[in-house]
Amino acid sequence: MRKLMRVFLAIAVLLLPVGGVTWYALEGNDVAIVRTLEADGSLRETHVWPVEQNGVMWLEAASPESAWFLEAQRQPEIELVHAGATTRYRIVPDPGAEGHTKIRALLRAKYGWADQWVALLQDGSKSVAVRLEPVVR
Repeated sequence: MRKLMRVFLAIAVLLLPVGGVTWYALEGNDVAIVRTLEADGSLRETHVWPVEQNGVMWLEAASPESAWFLEAQRQPEIELVHAGATTRYRIVPDPGAEGHTKIRALLRAKYGWADQWVALLQDGSKSVAVRLEPVVR
């Protein structure tokens, strides 16, 4: 029993820094919240990394099956909470290799080491670039 506790403690000591670095990589930089509606009408809030290029806001869906992305395709108007403001946008996916390459380069340039760390933990090879168009009412 004592040996098992030592093994558990050793694993915990190793995982704690990895978890801390991962949390800081994901949440320690410029983070926004995307609000979408689930199929049952309830609100989903997803933390995302926003990036702006030439006055246009972009997001990345880590995969075409990302829950927020599927919901936003079903109902393309979303809310983005960013920098103290809540703004309504319509999503415009930019699927394919060109969009993927573009969003990966933008995120790598903005988030640097954090983007590289997250890439070690998550397969982003099928990610989708998502352009946001402000909704004017």
